[in-house]
Amino acid sequence: MKSLRQTAYFVVVALLAVALAGCSNQGNSSGPPGTTSQPPAISSPELPPPASSSAEPEQSATPSPSASASPISISKESPQGKVTALRLADFKTGWAGGAGWIARTDDGGKTWQTQLKHKYIVLQLFALNGKEAWAALDTGDAKSVLLMHTTDGGKKWTGAGNVPNRAFLHFVSSKEAFSGNVHTTDGGKTWTKLQVPASAVGDVYFHDRSNGWAVTQGNNKFNIMRTTDGGKSWKIALTRDTAAQVTGTVIRSAGKDDAWVELIGDSGMSQTSYSLFHTKDGGKSWIPVLANNQAGSGPAPGYKMNEESKVPRNNGAGPGTLYVANTQTAFMGGQCMACDLPNTMGKTVDGGKTWVNLPSEFAGYGTQQIAVADSDHIWWVNTDNAEPSVMYTSLDGGKHWTKTHSFGKPK
Repeated sequence: MKSLRQTAYFVVVALLAVALAGCSNQGNSSGPPGTTSQPPAISSPELPPPASSSAEPEQSATPSPSASASPISISKESPQGKVTALRLADFKTGWAGGAGWIARTDDGGKTWQTQLKHKYIVLQLFALNGKEAWAALDTGDAKSVLLMHTTDGGKKWTGAGNVPNRAFLHFVSSKEAFSGNVHTTDGGKTWTKLQVPASAVGDVYFHDRSNGWAVTQGNNKFNIMRTTDGGKSWKIALTRDTAAQVTGTVIRSAGKDDAWVELIGDSGMSQTSYSLFHTKDGGKSWIPVLANNQAGSGPAPGYKMNEESKVPRNNGAGPGTLYVANTQTAFMGGQCMACDLPNTMGKTVDGGKTWVNLPSEFAGYGTQQIAVADSDHIWWVNTDNAEPSVMYTSLDGGKHWTKTHSFGKPK
């Protein structure tokens, strides 16, 4: 593993001059970390108690959706290995998962207790509260993932079914959930396909059984589409000229009329361009939150490379994890793989009208895991394929961070 990273290092060094341009706060951004910027609004066309001293029994997962996981021996060891999923119920309580384990904390991440051992990789975790949560496990089936469920805070996990895709999974009640273009009303036992635009790019997102969002593109334009009837019909909420192809999307929502739409553009020279738009009135008006043009990857979707847009940019050479806390507050990581400390974070607390690039930078060349309780209380786990995943927590919206836990080196 070390040799692979050394090889990657020398390749990156050769590209450093261009990559450093992508890590900077210049270009169409609004100055150094900690500053804010006010972008113009866009009008659309008409159209998540103290730590317990007693350990709970671990369990062993099986791919049977109807069988309960079998209890095995108690372990007081902290989970080891790369963190691949993170979710909180509140700032003190939540779950993390990795290759072969799911663990819970009740003291804000200081200590973790392994609850479930299995032979798979945890792709996602979702919690309605401190008692009820779900885990999506990669069993090697490209078409579906195994869904595990707990109703007692993780003391017992049972198979709940199989999700027929790998889109963002979110439950709106104990029985009803959405994952991209599929919907369940029986807790994951069965899934129904929802109608989506034929030319949709990336995963669509349904906030509830009526309201959903999608992105389409064609003829040097992209469209953000909305449905209010469960996918039976779709209307354009925003259309915009673009010089860059939309290669992927991330859509999140904090209400039936709320949507945060991340559009991913081209990649090159260890950089990836992207933009972020937000509406909280059902698409009648839009705020251009971020526009990250990059020297190596070109313009962000919806923008031109050498045109001043006055839209802020996030730190980093490419997008990290987007986490939407509510209609006003969103956090987004940035990553610079050519940098010694690749991981950064920015935020908005006014719906995207202004953006703050936070000053901290952390090590780790893997996927970021971010979980947010509110605008002040944040969990941030930075991961690596060879070094320990490290959890940091903030009580003041990311101004200051405390190193809270190290999960141990990946095996």
